[in-house]
Amino acid sequence: MRLIGKEEIENIAIGAALLGTGGGGDPFVGKMMALQAIEEHGPVKLLDVDEIEDDDMIVPSAMMGAPTVLVEKIPSGDQAQQAFKSLEKVLNKTIKATMPIEAGGVNSLLPLALAASIGLPVVDADGMGRAFPELQMVTFYLNDVSTTPMVLADEKGNNMVLNTVNGKWAENIARSATMVMGGSVINAIYPMTGKQVKESSIYRSLTLEEEIGRTIREAKQNKQNPIDEILKLLGGFKLFTGKVTDIERKTDGGFVRGMATIEGLGQDKGEQCYLEFQNENLMAKTNNNILCMTPDLICALDTETSLPFTTEGLRYGARTTIIGIPADKKWRTERGIEVAGPRYFGYDNDYTPVEELNRKAGK
Repeated sequence: MRLIGKEEIENIAIGAALLGTGGGGDPFVGKMMALQAIEEHGPVKLLDVDEIEDDDMIVPSAMMGAPTVLVEKIPSGDQAQQAFKSLEKVLNKTIKATMPIEAGGVNSLLPLALAASIGLPVVDADGMGRAFPELQMVTFYLNDVSTTPMVLADEKGNNMVLNTVNGKWAENIARSATMVMGGSVINAIYPMTGKQVKESSIYRSLTLEEEIGRTIREAKQNKQNPIDEILKLLGGFKLFTGKVTDIERKTDGGFVRGMATIEGLGQDKGEQCYLEFQNENLMAKTNNNILCMTPDLICALDTETSLPFTTEGLRYGARTTIIGIPADKKWRTERGIEVAGPRYFGYDNDYTPVEELNRKAGK
């Protein structure tokens, strides 16, 4: 167990933005919520997975909806508390800890804000190792953990409890409800025992996010190239460097969907990269080659600052370096690829690991 304070939050926010692959909500919003909660209530206890008991009730907390809506409709700590109190009544059990549902954006930091405000510890784990757009796209689901009962809460004081037959139905119904409730909600979801968390989560994701943020900051201080240091840390690949020359983006069905066109610079001059996203970056390709595909991580970094771009923050004229990072091994299983691979999102491509794509391209 260790304590998470303001310095750790600053680093986690950077790492969450990177692992969020463009999605997961604006990390700045989550950072400010977490900093305010820590300012008011003190630091948060971060538990290693090995420190929770098998029969403890652990419930992830998260924001659901289009990231573009979150920027306009910032959630309050009351929403998260409301969702948790409602779920405790349904379960008739005391929730012992919370955790992120994904390693990305606001959803890495929201559980820390909630934990500080109601005095819960946070488990150093998550269900994706990155961010994905749909509720069933978690390693808990791959391990047959039930998505429901779950609670959705909005800023008006409304909350609803869902019990569904599977995770895909939970996604469909909750997504529709989210649109009626203003485009974004806070939810308490995937109630699990400590044993289930140990069996099905991705370990120490918050610690990794903190290390990413610290690596970028220290590389700048030591006059090193932060992007190179991040690639060493994560075993990643530099895919493309260029300037955004066009971006198509729309909020559709509770998601932000679109594509950025990037004109190559330096070694990539003369080529174009197309970055396609649905909340998160899903496919990076040139006219001739696929560079990286889901479930591997595709991250757009500011070439000058090395800080990550979100899909709603990427703008015309931005200089960006696209990197690819191998996904957790849980996503590279047959079921993981079925749930979050390229064919699920409508691409006519079989999944090929980023390291194999880069080996074929001679990188």
